[in-house]
Amino acid sequence: MPTMIGLYEACVNATIAEITERIRLLEVELEVEVARRRLEFSFAVRGRVVQFEEHVLKRHKELKSKLSRYVLGARPLLVLTAPIIYSVIIPFVLLDLFITVYQFVCFPIYGIARVKRSDYLVFDRGQLAYLNAIEKFNCVYCSYGNGLIAYVREVAARTEQYWCPIKHARRVLGTHERYSKFADYGDAESHHTEAAALRKELREQMQKAAQHNDDELRVT
Repeated sequence: MPTMIGLYEACVNATIAEITERIRLLEVELEVEVARRRLEFSFAVRGRVVQFEEHVLKRHKELKSKLSRYVLGARPLLVLTAPIIYSVIIPFVLLDLFITVYQFVCFPIYGIARVKRSDYLVFDRGQLAYLNAIEKFNCVYCSYGNGLIAYVREVAARTEQYWCPIKHARRVLGTHERYSKFADYGDAESHHTEAAALRKELREQMQKAAQHNDDELRVT
């Protein structure tokens, strides 16, 4: 006979699953909208190369800011802060190195599929003809910084799912997508069973990733 607490937990879990599914459908809708915008701006993505139609590319080149005007027109304070913002590349690179080594060494031991770094670090803004050299460099830098944080976040999220899949008592802003599956704070009864289920999910993801890699090797 199910208890009232059990029925309540089942209802809450069903609601969370429904909300998660709605989020997934919204993400699909977003991808469709992005594809529509690609058509609107007359470009196509082929592998890592973005190709614009010739008339669009010509217009982009006409709109590019001259490098001399861009530099001379910059506010002095912006120029003075440049060394500070660019110096952040040092901890970024160190973080990138340590996180990559960590997941390559530890994830196979834990039974966790490694995060594909190239899925998060995307450098395509440099192909925009309406950007000058400095703007392209800044775009590459921002792409690296934000892509790296997203990559590190996913590595940390998978680690948290393995070691401590428990929600916080307080509301947390900007939680990762795995967080909604975690056990509720204070739910001691189901903590171990839910943690085991989430670890099993990670192992299954690793097996699927390995199978996908094998299939790709057969194709090539």
